[in-house]
Amino acid sequence: MTGKTPTPGPTEHRKPLPGAVIVSSELYVGLMSGTSLDAIDAALISIADDRVELLHTAEAGFPEQLRNRLLNLIREPDHVSLDHLGEVDRQLGLAYADAVKQLLVATATAAADIAAIGCHGQTIRHAPDSNPPFTLQIGDAATLATATGITVISDFRSADMALGGQGAPLAPAFHQFAFAAADRQRVVVNIGGIANITLLQPGAAVTGYDTGPGNTLLDLWCEQHLAKRYDADGAWASDGEVDTLLLDTMLADPYFSQPPPKSTGREYFNDAWLQRYLDSLATGLKPVDVQATLLELTARSVAAAVTASSTAAEIYLCGGGAHNTLLAERIAANLAGRTVATTAELGLAADWVEAAAFAWLARARLHNTPVDLSAVTGAARPALLGCITAA
Repeated sequence: MTGKTPTPGPTEHRKPLPGAVIVSSELYVGLMSGTSLDAIDAALISIADDRVELLHTAEAGFPEQLRNRLLNLIREPDHVSLDHLGEVDRQLGLAYADAVKQLLVATATAAADIAAIGCHGQTIRHAPDSNPPFTLQIGDAATLATATGITVISDFRSADMALGGQGAPLAPAFHQFAFAAADRQRVVVNIGGIANITLLQPGAAVTGYDTGPGNTLLDLWCEQHLAKRYDADGAWASDGEVDTLLLDTMLADPYFSQPPPKSTGREYFNDAWLQRYLDSLATGLKPVDVQATLLELTARSVAAAVTASSTAAEIYLCGGGAHNTLLAERIAANLAGRTVATTAELGLAADWVEAAAFAWLARARLHNTPVDLSAVTGAARPALLGCITAA
């Protein structure tokens, strides 16, 4: 979902760490291009042991040809050549580099002042249930490092998966650092293409998992029927009526009742998944009613996961879906009695949490600090997440 709120100036989130040895802050760039393939998010982040400060952000649109080639890789994996994959890998690395350069120019920051770039990469395939499980993110790190002159940390998921983990979601470790409170429970809901929740409980290990579709089906259906990338504020969905039969049929999908740890992606929740459920109905539905039903599917599945997993009174939304007014309202309605706000209330703008997360993970890797996601992904132990590519 595009239309991100620009960051007018530094915003800071401090988290005191009793007894921590504070080192001077370092500058990192966080890069994220999510499941929706709407844009490349680049954020300049100052990070120390006890705080993260969002200094500047930039959103770079994908070149149309590159976006189409990426979509082709994701949607038609059995019909793509290795040449195609290799070319897109390099092209994406160059596009990431352009986004970083724009950010540095806008802030008059020298490449030499950046400790590292944390680049999640574009997920082409995430298959935690394969034998053996695997995950693939592209965006050539060597191309990015060479083009910017900055060390790159990438390939964050593989180490977790090698330890028996799902490889996703990874952001809960950062959510714990940035948003946990010593005296109350909180839930962070990230609504990207896929939605995931992070459960923050004082004195307990962070937990969380992918709940199912976030924006991905909404954006897909909107693009098919309105030739628009997304349904701004849920305006189109608000004109439709929820079809309870379709909604209940989709909510009966086995993924929603599968116990965590679990993760998913476009490989599962895609146009074929949706069409299968549409075809199962005896009568056709108006496209606007399908959109309304898909929005309620996201809201209901997120709320059900929160209800099943936590009694927290505070729910904080982040990701592009946090700006879908109708979606936020429906999540709040399905979580009556709880406070639903965005992570901006906790000091970090909702649009930039994921980019900040991968900057933070890059710092952890650069400092050889293991990240413990065992209670999130099911990994056997804490791990050094990410591979270092020197410039």
